[in-house]
Amino acid sequence: MIKPIMANPELLFSSEKQVPIQNIDDHVFRSNNVFVSILREDLLHKEVSGNKFRKLKYNLIEAQEQRKDTLLTYGGAFSNHIAATAKAGQICGFNTMGIIRGEELGIDLNKTLQQNATLKFAHECGMKFYFITRAEYREKDTASFRESLKQKFGDFYEIHEGGTNHLAVKGCSEILNENTAEYDYIMCPVGTGGTIAGLIEGSLSHQKVIGFPALKGDFLNSEIEKLTSKKNWDLNNNYHFEGYGKVNSELIAFINSFKNTHNIQLEPIYTGKMMYGLTDLISNAFFSENTRILAVHTGGLQGISGINYRLKKSGKSTIKV
Repeated sequence: MIKPIMANPELLFSSEKQVPIQNIDDHVFRSNNVFVSILREDLLHKEVSGNKFRKLKYNLIEAQEQRKDTLLTYGGAFSNHIAATAKAGQICGFNTMGIIRGEELGIDLNKTLQQNATLKFAHECGMKFYFITRAEYREKDTASFRESLKQKFGDFYEIHEGGTNHLAVKGCSEILNENTAEYDYIMCPVGTGGTIAGLIEGSLSHQKVIGFPALKGDFLNSEIEKLTSKKNWDLNNNYHFEGYGKVNSELIAFINSFKNTHNIQLEPIYTGKMMYGLTDLISNAFFSENTRILAVHTGGLQGISGINYRLKKSGKSTIKV
């Protein structure tokens, strides 16, 4: 007899709304005669915000259609995706399992939860954790590793790290609509490539999509090419600040100044680096006059606490929230 599933994605996605576009009045932009707006995807949902909401939408619908009652996914200790999946699962009625990089985090879980707001939040949403070594984590996409997970945890619906797959691309393609048609460039931060692939798919022929990778390295081009056949895009690898999760005082100062000036909170992993890079490009006359640019705020603000924890421990200035 088939076990009835009580999970209902409509409990989350029926609340989907049109997010505002906020024009940015900045002296750097004005002096170069370039117009910049921010698409406030961070306001889509308080806890399943931005691109994570988009990436999960059709995956959770598919999990329901497959009659799965458990979502299993992967991430690091401060992963936006882990936090969002845990909350989405709680709202929609799915069990959630997080495969977490770093076995040391599981030695004393109570201590970890006291020090890590992301994992604490996911835990409070009902997510169960399975901590593995970094070497094991690098093997997570192999058939043998996935088979071992099935033996340990039984039947589940798997969502890849960062949530990226063809269903995530479908969801992210819905970020752009008739209200964004006037823009010449679409800007976004890039992690695993799913969000930018969706934006490329949703973009119009006159628009160019530029991504700002949060990770160091050139491997993302080939990953994005697997997800879209369109060619109206490029990656700018000059603003990763030496790698994922890496920050310096200049980036922190920019994020704090941006919030003071425009009342928009950025975070240092993705959106802060994108806006820093975009501002630097405009100040160096990268764009023609009268260019209209739309930057996508992908959310992820929960990750600020993890970075601030590290900054406080080293006696450095923190991000103001």
